[in-house]
Amino acid sequence: MDDYIRNLSMSSIMAQRINVEQSIELLNRKEAVLLDVRYPYELDVWEFKPAKFIPLNELPDRLDEIPKDKIIVCACPLEVRSNIACQYLIQKGFNAKYLIGGLLSLIDRLKGAQAKDLKIS
Repeated sequence: MDDYIRNLSMSSIMAQRINVEQSIELLNRKEAVLLDVRYPYELDVWEFKPAKFIPLNELPDRLDEIPKDKIIVCACPLEVRSNIACQYLIQKGFNAKYLIGGLLSLIDRLKGAQAKDLKIS
């Protein structure tokens, strides 16, 4: 972790972010997986079916469930936990990014007829 922090640049920080449009594109091309890192009680309120659900505090024990050959788009309601998950996954060798604006921005983008923009198989 020390070397990671020492070598962190502004461009590498910005490269860890992904916007909603970019994430929809990557998800549609099957080049990315959306990783929902919310806690279980939040899922009881609203679930986002296209996402792989692994609570942030369970990540260390469930890394084998996350593909290494895809971009991992970490998401939570805003950006706090997804940024933590992103940093953790990068340290573990994953190509991870965090969703700018979180799941709330994604849901907002997919309202109404725009929901068809995300291809779910």
